Amino acid sequence: MTPGPASSDPPPKDPATLPRAEFAFPGPLRDRLVRAILDGSKTTTTGLLVDYEHEGEPLPRAGSRAVVVDSHDRPVAVIEVTGVRVVPLGQVDLAHVLDEGEGYADVAAWRAGHERFWHGEEMRAALGDPEFTVDDGTPAVLERFRLVADLRPADG
Repeated sequence: MTPGPASSDPPPKDPATLPRAEFAFPGPLRDRLVRAILDGSKTTTTGLLVDYEHEGEPLPRAGSRAVVVDSHDRPVAVIEVTGVRVVPLGQVDLAHVLDEGEGYADVAAWRAGHERFWHGEEMRAALGDPEFTVDDGTPAVLERFRLVADLRPADG
């Protein structure tokens, strides 16, 4: 048995039994985010409360685990939530932005990049609202997590 990232961690459950963690939509952005998770540079993510509500999904909870899937729907990692905060979008802090591992050096650049995603056609279609927009008061779900297991084949 190969130890995980921390030898004191219990082995992850069978990934097939865990909920899925899908970062962005399949494609280049998801591929970059998954690489950042696997290399350890991404330890936070931001969602919108409206997205959880629209999907009827509960907010993540500290201690919960999920399997990260890549753009080809393959399980590539298991992550564990270590913290969750819901804050107005205008209150997202620099530490969270930097820990997203997307290369943003300040909150303004992060916000502009995320607004392009949230105001994009795919997100608006997923929410069923072609006019969807965010503002400083939009509730954002700030999730912190850690990599528990890299599920990629060792040979590959």
